[in-house]
Amino acid sequence: MTLPPFHLHLDVVALVVGLEALYLLAVTRLRPQVPGAPAASPRQLLWFTLGMLSIGAVSVWPVHDVAEDQLLSVHMTQHLVISMVAPPLLLLGMPPWLLRRVLAPLPLRWTVRHLARPVAALVLFNTVIVLSHWPVVVDLTLGSELAHFLAHAVLFGSALLMWWPVVDPLPEMPGLSYPGRMLYLFLQSIVPTVPASFLTFGSSVIYRAYAEAGRVFGIDALGDQRVAGLIMKLVGGAILWAVIAGIFFRWFAQEQRSEGWDALEWRELGRDVRSQLSKR
Repeated sequence: MTLPPFHLHLDVVALVVGLEALYLLAVTRLRPQVPGAPAASPRQLLWFTLGMLSIGAVSVWPVHDVAEDQLLSVHMTQHLVISMVAPPLLLLGMPPWLLRRVLAPLPLRWTVRHLARPVAALVLFNTVIVLSHWPVVVDLTLGSELAHFLAHAVLFGSALLMWWPVVDPLPEMPGLSYPGRMLYLFLQSIVPTVPASFLTFGSSVIYRAYAEAGRVFGIDALGDQRVAGLIMKLVGGAILWAVIAGIFFRWFAQEQRSEGWDALEWRELGRDVRSQLSKR
């Protein structure tokens, strides 16, 4: 089977280009109106643009079309980009003063203040991950463009909340200490193992829509499902562990510049855990 017929997906193009344009307009035209607001750094501009490009790349032809109609493995790759790649890039690209403007509406500010806390964000995101791989939900989203869009929007929104304590984009809404972030991301790597195991070790095709696709690009439906499970576990886990490693080396460098390795503040981890448990 060949690639699906070309489809421009003007709605996706308009959304990605529009959001990028609004961002650039805000950091150039809106910033002078905010007293003391620093200019967006080249790195922030790069992070945000890469985040928007990553969303665009997996939401247009051919990735979107193959993911929706032919290969679960491509669909899984699409989900990983939407949940594990784009959200942290976009948060890293947002200057604090601009993020405060975005969160000015009370419902948004309330949502972030209450649901971006580590325990709440972890539970919410992993609930979405499990439900989004439930056969009934997958078959529903593949049969309706609106349901598919809403499912991706929920996944993306919950991923933004999950990454918030790690990226720590606002000083008035502090995230976790370095050891706390590493533990948090380790815990995040556990739950996706469950649906990934069902996909990898299942003896039959779980999703009706992909079972009906038959053999695509030389891969049968069961083989495609197993590849999807491996992508979910290995690639998703690699992303999380790469971030954990980056946090560790950043933490180590900071300690070396200050008091030395003997002064590693593991007590901060205990403080984070006690703080989160007291908020439950």
